[in-house]
Amino acid sequence: MPYFIHADIDAFYASVEQLDNPEYRGKPVIVGGIPGDRRTVVSTASYEARRYGVHSAMPIARAYELCPHGIFLRGRMKRYQEKSREVMGIFMEFTPDLRQISIDEAFLDITGTERIFGPPSELADKLKTTVRERTGLTVSTGLASNKYVAKIASGMSKPDGCFIVENGGEESFMRSLSVDKIWGAGNKAQAKFKKYGYKTCDDIYKIPLQRLCSVFGKAFGDFLYRAVRGEAASSFDYIRGARSISAEHTFGFDMYDQFAVETAIMKICNTLMYRLLDSRLESRTVSLKIRYEDFSTETARETSEHPVCTMNDLFDRLCALFHRKYKRGRGIRLIGAGLMNLENAECSSGELFEFEDERKIRLEKCIHEINKKFPRAAIKKARLI
Repeated sequence: MPYFIHADIDAFYASVEQLDNPEYRGKPVIVGGIPGDRRTVVSTASYEARRYGVHSAMPIARAYELCPHGIFLRGRMKRYQEKSREVMGIFMEFTPDLRQISIDEAFLDITGTERIFGPPSELADKLKTTVRERTGLTVSTGLASNKYVAKIASGMSKPDGCFIVENGGEESFMRSLSVDKIWGAGNKAQAKFKKYGYKTCDDIYKIPLQRLCSVFGKAFGDFLYRAVRGEAASSFDYIRGARSISAEHTFGFDMYDQFAVETAIMKICNTLMYRLLDSRLESRTVSLKIRYEDFSTETARETSEHPVCTMNDLFDRLCALFHRKYKRGRGIRLIGAGLMNLENAECSSGELFEFEDERKIRLEKCIHEINKKFPRAAIKKARLI
Protein backbone atom coordinates (compact mmCIF):
# COMPACT_ATOMS: atom_id res chain seq x y z
CA MET A 1 0.00 0.00 0.00
CA PRO A 2 1.15 3.59 -0.51
CA TYR A 3 2.98 5.50 2.23
CA PHE A 4 3.85 9.18 2.23
CA ILE A 5 5.89 11.35 4.56
CA HIS A 6 5.45 15.09 4.81
CA ALA A 7 8.63 16.55 6.28
CA ASP A 8 8.81 20.12 7.56
CA ILE A 9 12.01 21.76 8.82
CA ASP A 10 11.22 23.24 12.23
CA ALA A 11 11.21 27.07 12.42
CA PHE A 12 13.58 26.94 9.46
CA TYR A 13 15.04 30.44 9.10
CA ALA A 14 15.28 30.94 12.86
CA SER A 15 16.80 27.49 13.32
CA VAL A 16 19.51 28.26 10.74
CA GLU A 17 20.35 31.48 12.59
CA GLN A 18 20.58 29.59 15.89
CA LEU A 19 22.74 26.96 14.21
CA ASP A 20 25.16 29.53 12.79
CA ASN A 21 25.15 31.67 15.93
CA PRO A 22 25.34 29.47 19.05
CA GLU A 23 24.73 32.48 21.27
CA TYR A 24 21.17 32.67 19.87
CA ARG A 25 20.24 29.15 20.96
CA GLY A 26 17.48 28.98 23.54
CA LYS A 27 16.60 32.61 22.88
CA PRO A 28 13.67 34.16 20.98
CA VAL A 29 14.87 34.71 17.41
CA ILE A 30 12.64 36.60 14.96
CA VAL A 31 13.63 36.65 11.28
CA GLY A 32 12.19 39.12 8.79
CA GLY A 33 13.42 42.56 9.80
CA ILE A 34 14.56 44.72 12.66
CA PRO A 35 12.49 47.23 14.63
CA GLY A 36 12.27 50.41 12.60
CA ASP A 37 12.24 48.67 9.21
CA ARG A 38 9.22 49.82 7.25
CA ARG A 39 6.58 47.30 6.20
CA THR A 40 8.46 44.22 7.26
CA VAL A 41 6.81 41.13 8.63
CA VAL A 42 7.96 38.06 10.49
CA SER A 43 9.20 35.34 8.16
CA THR A 44 9.94 32.81 10.91
CA ALA A 45 9.96 32.94 14.69
CA SER A 46 11.83 30.45 16.85
CA TYR A 47 9.77 28.39 19.25
CA GLU A 48 11.12 30.52 22.09
CA ALA A 49 9.62 33.61 20.40
CA ARG A 50 6.33 31.85 19.68
CA ARG A 51 5.72 31.53 23.40
CA TYR A 52 5.21 35.30 23.40
CA GLY A 53 2.61 35.13 20.64
CA VAL A 54 4.94 35.98 17.76
CA HIS A 55 4.09 34.20 14.51
CA SER A 56 4.80 34.30 10.78
CA ALA A 57 3.29 37.16 8.74
CA MET A 58 2.97 39.35 11.86
CA PRO A 59 4.26 42.93 11.40
CA ILE A 60 7.71 43.34 12.94
CA ALA A 61 6.42 46.30 14.95
CA ARG A 62 3.81 44.08 16.61
CA ALA A 63 6.38 41.34 17.22
CA TYR A 64 8.56 43.90 19.00
CA GLU A 65 5.66 44.89 21.23
CA LEU A 66 5.11 41.27 22.22
CA CYS A 67 8.79 40.34 22.53
CA PRO A 68 10.97 43.47 22.91
CA HIS A 69 13.92 41.41 24.18
CA GLY A 70 13.86 39.17 21.10
CA ILE A 71 16.73 38.90 18.63
CA PHE A 72 15.48 40.54 15.43
CA LEU A 73 17.29 39.67 12.20
CA ARG A 74 16.96 40.40 8.52
CA GLY A 75 16.88 37.21 6.48
CA ARG A 76 19.82 35.60 4.64
CA MET A 77 18.09 33.84 1.78
CA LYS A 78 21.26 32.49 0.17
CA ARG A 79 22.18 30.73 3.40
CA TYR A 80 18.66 29.35 3.83
CA GLN A 81 18.67 28.02 0.27
CA GLU A 82 22.02 26.36 0.92
CA LYS A 83 20.70 24.56 4.02
CA SER A 84 17.48 23.67 2.22
CA ARG A 85 19.45 21.95 -0.52
CA GLU A 86 21.36 19.98 2.12
CA VAL A 87 18.16 18.72 3.70
CA MET A 88 16.45 17.95 0.39
CA GLY A 89 19.54 16.06 -0.70
CA ILE A 90 19.21 13.84 2.37
CA PHE A 91 15.53 13.27 1.61
CA MET A 92 16.55 12.08 -1.87
CA GLU A 93 18.73 9.40 -0.27
CA PHE A 94 15.57 7.78 1.11
CA THR A 95 13.43 8.01 -2.03
CA PRO A 96 13.83 9.39 -5.56
CA ASP A 97 10.14 10.33 -5.52
CA LEU A 98 10.42 13.69 -3.76
CA ARG A 99 8.13 16.67 -4.25
CA GLN A 100 9.46 19.84 -2.65
CA ILE A 101 6.62 22.32 -2.12
CA SER A 102 8.52 25.13 -0.40
CA ILE A 103 12.00 25.94 0.81
CA ASP A 104 11.44 24.06 4.07
CA GLU A 105 8.99 21.24 3.34
CA ALA A 106 8.53 18.31 1.01
CA PHE A 107 6.53 15.17 0.35
CA LEU A 108 8.34 11.84 0.14
CA ASP A 109 6.70 8.85 -1.49
CA ILE A 110 8.23 5.93 0.42
CA THR A 111 6.01 3.24 -1.05
CA GLY A 112 7.98 0.02 -1.54
CA THR A 113 11.06 1.07 0.45
CA GLU A 114 10.48 -1.42 3.31
CA ARG A 115 13.12 -3.88 2.08
CA ILE A 116 15.78 -1.18 2.20
CA PHE A 117 14.85 0.92 5.24
CA GLY A 118 12.41 -1.26 7.15
CA PRO A 119 8.85 -0.30 8.14
CA PRO A 120 7.72 3.25 7.28
CA SER A 121 7.84 4.34 10.92
CA GLU A 122 11.50 3.26 11.15
CA LEU A 123 12.31 5.09 7.92
CA ALA A 124 10.76 8.28 9.34
CA ASP A 125 12.95 7.97 12.44
CA LYS A 126 16.07 7.34 10.36
CA LEU A 127 15.30 10.33 8.16
CA LYS A 128 14.90 12.64 11.16
CA THR A 129 18.08 11.34 12.78
CA THR A 130 20.10 11.70 9.58
CA VAL A 131 18.97 15.30 9.03
CA ARG A 132 19.78 16.25 12.62
CA GLU A 133 23.23 14.61 12.62
CA ARG A 134 24.33 15.95 9.24
CA THR A 135 22.77 19.42 9.17
CA GLY A 136 22.13 20.35 12.80
CA LEU A 137 18.45 20.99 11.97
CA THR A 138 15.34 19.14 13.10
CA VAL A 139 12.33 18.14 11.04
CA SER A 140 8.80 17.24 12.01
CA THR A 141 7.21 14.47 9.99
CA GLY A 142 3.75 13.13 9.29
CA LEU A 143 3.28 9.60 7.96
CA ALA A 144 0.07 8.49 6.24
CA SER A 145 -1.32 6.65 3.24
CA ASN A 146 -1.81 9.91 1.30
CA LYS A 147 -0.15 13.30 1.04
CA TYR A 148 -3.04 15.36 2.34
CA VAL A 149 -3.30 13.55 5.65
CA ALA A 150 0.50 13.34 5.95
CA LYS A 151 0.73 17.13 5.56
CA ILE A 152 -1.69 17.75 8.43
CA ALA A 153 -0.15 15.00 10.56
CA SER A 154 3.30 16.63 10.39
CA GLY A 155 1.95 19.61 12.30
CA MET A 156 0.56 17.55 15.16
CA SER A 157 3.76 17.03 17.15
CA LYS A 158 6.05 19.98 16.51
CA PRO A 159 8.92 20.52 16.94
CA ASP A 160 11.03 17.46 16.13
CA GLY A 161 8.03 15.13 16.18
CA CYS A 162 6.66 12.27 14.13
CA PHE A 163 2.91 11.67 13.94
CA ILE A 164 1.63 8.50 12.28
CA VAL A 165 -1.89 8.01 10.91
CA GLU A 166 -2.41 4.30 10.51
CA ASN A 167 -3.89 2.88 7.33
CA GLY A 168 -7.67 3.00 7.62
CA GLY A 169 -7.59 5.71 10.26
CA GLU A 170 -7.55 8.69 7.90
CA GLU A 171 -11.23 9.55 8.29
CA SER A 172 -11.35 9.25 12.07
CA PHE A 173 -8.16 11.32 12.30
CA MET A 174 -9.62 14.13 10.20
CA ARG A 175 -12.97 14.10 12.01
CA SER A 176 -11.19 14.57 15.33
CA LEU A 177 -9.64 17.87 14.26
CA SER A 178 -10.82 21.44 14.61
CA VAL A 179 -11.59 23.30 11.38
CA ASP A 180 -8.47 25.44 11.66
CA LYS A 181 -6.41 22.31 10.89
CA ILE A 182 -7.90 21.95 7.39
CA TRP A 183 -5.04 22.50 4.95
CA GLY A 184 -6.34 24.69 2.13
CA ALA A 185 -8.98 26.54 4.18
CA GLY A 186 -7.72 30.10 4.54
CA ASN A 187 -8.92 33.11 6.49
CA LYS A 188 -12.06 33.66 4.42
CA ALA A 189 -13.08 30.02 4.81
CA GLN A 190 -12.38 30.13 8.54
CA ALA A 191 -14.58 33.22 8.88
CA LYS A 192 -17.40 31.40 7.10
CA PHE A 193 -16.94 28.35 9.34
CA LYS A 194 -17.38 30.64 12.33
CA LYS A 195 -20.43 32.28 10.79
CA TYR A 196 -22.17 28.93 10.32
CA GLY A 197 -21.01 27.50 13.64
CA TYR A 198 -18.68 24.84 12.20
CA LYS A 199 -16.06 24.15 14.86
CA THR A 200 -14.79 20.69 14.00
CA CYS A 201 -14.19 18.64 10.89
CA ASP A 202 -16.88 16.32 12.23
CA ASP A 203 -19.36 19.20 11.95
CA ILE A 204 -18.50 19.51 8.26
CA TYR A 205 -18.51 15.74 7.80
CA LYS A 206 -22.20 15.66 8.74
CA ILE A 207 -23.18 18.20 6.07
CA PRO A 208 -24.38 16.81 2.70
CA LEU A 209 -22.21 17.55 -0.32
CA GLN A 210 -24.97 19.57 -1.99
CA ARG A 211 -25.25 21.85 1.04
CA LEU A 212 -21.48 22.36 1.21
CA CYS A 213 -21.38 23.34 -2.47
CA SER A 214 -24.29 25.73 -1.94
CA VAL A 215 -22.56 27.49 0.97
CA PHE A 216 -18.94 27.41 -0.21
CA GLY A 217 -19.20 27.06 -3.99
CA LYS A 218 -18.80 23.88 -5.98
CA ALA A 219 -14.99 23.65 -6.03
CA PHE A 220 -14.38 24.41 -2.36
CA GLY A 221 -17.48 22.53 -1.22
CA ASP A 222 -16.26 19.40 -2.99
CA PHE A 223 -12.79 19.95 -1.51
CA LEU A 224 -14.18 20.14 2.04
CA TYR A 225 -16.32 17.05 1.55
CA ARG A 226 -13.24 15.04 0.54
CA ALA A 227 -10.84 16.64 3.00
CA VAL A 228 -12.78 15.79 6.16
CA ARG A 229 -12.93 12.18 4.94
CA GLY A 230 -9.16 12.01 4.66
CA GLU A 231 -9.14 11.19 0.95
CA ALA A 232 -6.02 11.12 -1.20
CA ALA A 233 -4.24 14.38 -1.99
CA SER A 234 -4.51 13.71 -5.72
CA SER A 235 -8.24 14.42 -5.39
CA PHE A 236 -7.62 17.99 -4.33
CA ASP A 237 -7.08 20.18 -7.36
CA TYR A 238 -8.38 23.04 -5.20
CA ILE A 239 -5.22 23.05 -3.08
CA ARG A 240 -2.74 25.43 -4.62
CA GLY A 241 0.13 24.69 -2.25
CA ALA A 242 1.20 21.49 -3.98
CA ARG A 243 0.42 22.71 -7.49
CA SER A 244 2.04 26.13 -7.63
CA ILE A 245 5.12 28.06 -6.60
CA SER A 246 5.24 31.77 -5.88
CA ALA A 247 7.46 34.54 -4.58
CA GLU A 248 7.00 38.20 -3.80
CA HIS A 249 8.88 41.37 -2.98
CA THR A 250 7.78 44.10 -0.54
CA PHE A 251 9.15 47.59 -1.19
CA GLY A 252 10.39 49.73 1.69
CA PHE A 253 8.21 52.59 0.47
CA ASP A 254 5.49 53.11 -2.13
CA MET A 255 7.07 52.43 -5.51
CA TYR A 256 6.10 54.43 -8.61
CA ASP A 257 9.17 53.69 -10.74
CA GLN A 258 8.16 50.99 -13.22
CA PHE A 259 11.77 50.12 -14.00
CA ALA A 260 12.38 49.37 -10.31
CA VAL A 261 9.25 47.21 -10.27
CA GLU A 262 10.46 45.29 -13.33
CA THR A 263 13.83 44.78 -11.64
CA ALA A 264 11.99 43.26 -8.66
CA ILE A 265 10.09 41.03 -11.09
CA MET A 266 13.41 39.84 -12.53
CA LYS A 267 14.62 38.87 -9.05
CA ILE A 268 11.38 36.96 -8.51
CA CYS A 269 11.94 35.21 -11.85
CA ASN A 270 15.36 34.05 -10.62
CA THR A 271 13.72 32.49 -7.58
CA LEU A 272 10.84 30.88 -9.48
CA MET A 273 12.98 29.39 -12.24
CA TYR A 274 15.46 28.01 -9.71
CA ARG A 275 12.65 26.23 -7.87
CA LEU A 276 11.04 25.09 -11.11
CA LEU A 277 14.25 23.50 -12.39
CA ASP A 278 15.10 22.05 -8.99
CA SER A 279 11.69 20.33 -8.80
CA ARG A 280 11.84 19.13 -12.42
CA LEU A 281 8.46 20.70 -13.10
CA GLU A 282 6.99 22.94 -15.80
CA SER A 283 4.13 25.40 -16.03
CA ARG A 284 2.08 27.05 -18.73
CA THR A 285 0.27 29.41 -16.34
CA VAL A 286 1.86 32.53 -14.85
CA SER A 287 0.24 34.71 -12.22
CA LEU A 288 0.90 38.24 -11.00
CA LYS A 289 -0.07 40.09 -7.82
CA ILE A 290 0.12 43.87 -7.34
CA ARG A 291 -0.61 45.34 -3.92
CA TYR A 292 -1.06 49.11 -3.85
CA GLU A 293 -0.38 51.67 -1.13
CA ASP A 294 -3.93 51.34 0.27
CA PHE A 295 -3.57 47.52 0.51
CA SER A 296 -5.97 46.93 -2.39
CA THR A 297 -4.71 44.08 -4.54
CA GLU A 298 -4.85 43.30 -8.25
CA THR A 299 -4.24 39.80 -9.56
CA ALA A 300 -3.97 38.38 -13.04
CA ARG A 301 -3.01 35.12 -14.67
CA GLU A 302 -2.40 33.90 -18.17
CA THR A 303 -2.07 30.42 -19.67
CA SER A 304 -0.05 29.87 -22.84
CA GLU A 305 0.15 26.96 -25.23
CA HIS A 306 3.81 26.29 -24.42
CA PRO A 307 5.42 25.94 -20.96
CA VAL A 308 7.79 28.50 -19.49
CA CYS A 309 11.30 27.25 -20.23
CA THR A 310 13.62 30.23 -19.76
CA MET A 311 13.91 33.10 -17.36
CA ASN A 312 13.57 35.64 -20.17
CA ASP A 313 10.35 33.97 -21.26
CA LEU A 314 8.95 34.14 -17.72
CA PHE A 315 10.09 37.75 -17.32
CA ASP A 316 8.46 38.79 -20.59
CA ARG A 317 5.17 37.11 -19.69
CA LEU A 318 5.06 38.70 -16.24
CA CYS A 319 5.99 42.16 -17.50
CA ALA A 320 3.26 41.95 -20.12
CA LEU A 321 0.76 41.09 -17.38
CA PHE A 322 2.09 43.90 -15.21
CA HIS A 323 1.72 46.57 -17.88
CA ARG A 324 -1.80 45.40 -18.71
CA LYS A 325 -2.90 45.32 -15.08
CA TYR A 326 -1.04 48.19 -13.40
CA LYS A 327 -3.06 51.31 -12.68
CA ARG A 328 -0.74 54.14 -13.63
CA GLY A 329 0.08 56.69 -11.00
CA ARG A 330 -0.58 54.41 -8.01
CA GLY A 331 2.16 53.50 -5.57
CA ILE A 332 3.03 49.81 -5.28
CA ARG A 333 3.96 48.31 -1.92
CA LEU A 334 4.28 44.66 -3.01
CA ILE A 335 4.78 42.76 -6.25
CA GLY A 336 4.40 39.00 -6.47
CA ALA A 337 4.36 36.31 -9.13
CA GLY A 338 3.79 32.60 -9.43
CA LEU A 339 3.76 29.56 -11.68
CA MET A 340 0.59 27.50 -11.46
CA ASN A 341 -0.79 24.13 -12.53
CA LEU A 342 2.63 22.52 -12.25
CA GLU A 343 3.31 19.33 -14.16
CA ASN A 344 6.25 16.97 -14.59
CA ALA A 345 8.75 18.65 -16.87
CA GLU A 346 8.83 17.69 -20.51
CA CYS A 347 10.48 20.88 -21.66
CA SER A 348 13.45 19.94 -23.83
CA SER A 349 15.15 20.73 -27.08
CA GLY A 350 12.23 19.58 -29.20
CA GLU A 351 10.32 20.88 -32.15
CA LEU A 352 8.49 23.50 -30.09
CA PHE A 353 11.58 25.63 -29.59
CA GLU A 354 13.93 27.49 -31.84
CA PHE A 355 17.66 26.78 -31.68
CA GLU A 356 18.28 29.98 -29.73
CA ASP A 357 15.70 28.93 -27.14
CA GLU A 358 17.40 25.55 -26.81
CA ARG A 359 20.69 27.28 -26.06
CA LYS A 360 19.06 29.46 -23.39
CA ILE A 361 17.41 26.45 -21.78
CA ARG A 362 20.70 24.57 -21.62
CA LEU A 363 22.52 27.65 -20.30
CA GLU A 364 20.01 28.19 -17.50
CA LYS A 365 20.16 24.53 -16.53
CA CYS A 366 23.98 24.75 -16.39
CA ILE A 367 23.79 27.87 -14.20
CA HIS A 368 21.32 26.09 -11.94
CA GLU A 369 23.63 23.10 -11.54
CA ILE A 370 26.61 25.37 -10.79
CA ASN A 371 24.64 27.18 -8.09
CA LYS A 372 23.60 23.85 -6.57
CA LYS A 373 27.18 22.60 -6.37
CA PHE A 374 28.71 25.96 -5.42
CA PRO A 375 26.11 27.99 -3.49
CA ARG A 376 28.51 30.88 -2.97
CA ALA A 377 28.78 31.36 -6.73
CA ALA A 378 25.33 32.98 -6.72
CA ILE A 379 25.16 33.33 -10.51
CA LYS A 380 21.97 35.18 -11.38
CA LYS A 381 20.25 36.72 -14.36
CA ALA A 382 20.67 40.49 -14.61
CA ARG A 383 18.59 43.13 -16.35
CA LEU A 384 19.81 45.10 -19.29
CA ILE A 385 19.73 48.85 -18.69
